Amino acid sequence: MVLFVRVQPGAARSEVAGLHGNELKLRVAAPPVEGRANEAARTLLAELIGMPKSAITLVRGTASRSKCFSLRGTTVQAVCERLSSYLGH
Repeated sequence: MVLFVRVQPGAARSEVAGLHGNELKLRVAAPPVEGRANEAARTLLAELIGMPKSAITLVRGTASRSKCFSLRGTTVQAVCERLSSYLGH
């Protein structure tokens, strides 16, 4: 499955910030330098969804705030269930 994410780098702490249109909005503490914010977003997604980082791949948006991650070995329903508590649903 793919997950569209909006990343805000340089935040005080890494966390889910809600939704930005159809994208999951994440704040990450890492700066947008040398891929650090991308890696921080990948790490945060792995923790939130409960899957290994190796199953999450950034497929689009390396230099953009809007990113597309591929999640292998999970379903839309499983991801929605895991993220619902962070989104207040």
